Amino acid sequence: MTTARPVLRTDYQRSVANYWNHEKDPVNIKLGEVDNLFHHHYGIGDYDPAVLEAPAETRDEAIINELHRLETAQADVLLDHLGDIRPEHRIMDSGCGRGGTSIMANARFGCFVDGISISETQVEFANNEARRRGVDGKVRYHFKNMLDTGFETGSMQAIWNNESTMYVDLQNLFAEYARLIPTGGRYVTITGCYNDVTGGRSRAVSQIDQHYICNIHARSAYFKALADNGFVPINVVDLTAATIPYWELREKSSVATGIEGPFLTAYRENSFHYLLIAADRI
Repeated sequence: MTTARPVLRTDYQRSVANYWNHEKDPVNIKLGEVDNLFHHHYGIGDYDPAVLEAPAETRDEAIINELHRLETAQADVLLDHLGDIRPEHRIMDSGCGRGGTSIMANARFGCFVDGISISETQVEFANNEARRRGVDGKVRYHFKNMLDTGFETGSMQAIWNNESTMYVDLQNLFAEYARLIPTGGRYVTITGCYNDVTGGRSRAVSQIDQHYICNIHARSAYFKALADNGFVPINVVDLTAATIPYWELREKSSVATGIEGPFLTAYRENSFHYLLIAADRI
């Protein structure tokens, strides 16, 4: 009889899980309450400047609605790159947060979606939302480690990470995805990565690492680890310019956390890039 390996295996993983188990940041809660679609990522696209001119008593609500529109637009762009997903397919939201993008994926494709997180609080929240929406027959969330999911080999037509790869070793991550995704399947990530051309992590990038207890990777590390594990990029989209308006608006909102300045500095000085990478499994 084999004993199941624990989900959390290192002190670092336990510290990250503890952070997200206790996180109740308004930027992740209040934005989701706009339409009960809860995200854990940033936004892209230009914001409507009219929200800043709204009456004082409604201005912040208008800004929050607009921030939520931008983060939902970001998720839509990610889903646009998943390829041909059919209702019988199974796909995985790796580092799913409170589950918003999984809900969107099921609504778009009609497929089965497994979300995974090392935060038991997030998994419970997301499963409650799936049940409330009546999609829990096809959308399920699991307390699992993305480096060793335990799912069946070849079971996932597509996998994505939305701003969650900076918590893990990329070689180990893509080795697990190479096991899960069959030939012809698709992997997509949207991620922040530091710019190799400018050297190592800038001060602003290091501040982001410290804030989120993460380890932002170099841009080149993604392409090397993907190639080493049998993935070939089919689309690479630089979203850096597209995400700056989100951060500029968030800085003016009641849900600002203080990390907006380092993000804007890092993007503007070109030490940090916001990339979408879509890669096929060969």
